[in-house]
Amino acid sequence: MMSWFKRSGVVAVVPLDGAIVSGGRAGRAFDDAAVAPTLAEAFACRNLLGVALAINCPGGSPAQSSMIGARIRRLADENDVPVTAFCADVAASGGYWLACAADEIYADRASIVGSIGVIAAGFGFHEAIARLGVERRVHTAGGSKSMWDPFKPEAPEDVARLTGLQESIHSEFIEWVRLRRGKRLSDDPRLFTGEVWVGDAAREVGLIDGIGHLVPTLRARHGDGVRFKVFGRRRSLAERLGAPGVEAVADALTVRSHYARFGL
Repeated sequence: MMSWFKRSGVVAVVPLDGAIVSGGRAGRAFDDAAVAPTLAEAFACRNLLGVALAINCPGGSPAQSSMIGARIRRLADENDVPVTAFCADVAASGGYWLACAADEIYADRASIVGSIGVIAAGFGFHEAIARLGVERRVHTAGGSKSMWDPFKPEAPEDVARLTGLQESIHSEFIEWVRLRRGKRLSDDPRLFTGEVWVGDAAREVGLIDGIGHLVPTLRARHGDGVRFKVFGRRRSLAERLGAPGVEAVADALTVRSHYARFGL
């Protein structure tokens, strides 16, 4: 009876494709609220053998990454369901945070994995507006409310404050990776520096468990009779009609910038 059940069981496939953007609801941008219904449906699937995360994600919001990862673990524990992650082009930064929510991680030999770090980037416009004769007027209640204002010269105290925030988030990221990967991690000193690894190199340092693709790996595990059911995010009416709005265009530009960091 048990062998028959395994052959006829279902693996729920959840694509996590795009950048993790707070408020992202369209195109290849998503956040915790956007994927919550999809994850709930996937873990509620009948005859469920496991959930497979199909990840192609260059990162994004640390908070949203943490929330999605926690949601996956909560659902996995509540339903006693194993989770396996499969990395495509990239599972880096927040994308790797999501992969660590799985019990096992697989990747292609050309997949980019890792980037366990935190980045903040911006521009300084104070000299440009000065040349234009523009006067910047900012009034705050609280000395830190205008921290890292792009229209003011960069202040050392602002940089120190920002660095402190980044270090705190970085520590949370490291703790999550250590919790999820445990003794599988190597002692490579570059592991938590923001470095990235490709394919077999990621396996050697313990960031992934092996080289493998979703369907053949899970068929080898569950038998040729296993069925795969994809649970994708619902598209908005505008997307279905091929008419993305301003927010979708903005999301697309954000996503493009995240992928560009990895030459993709």
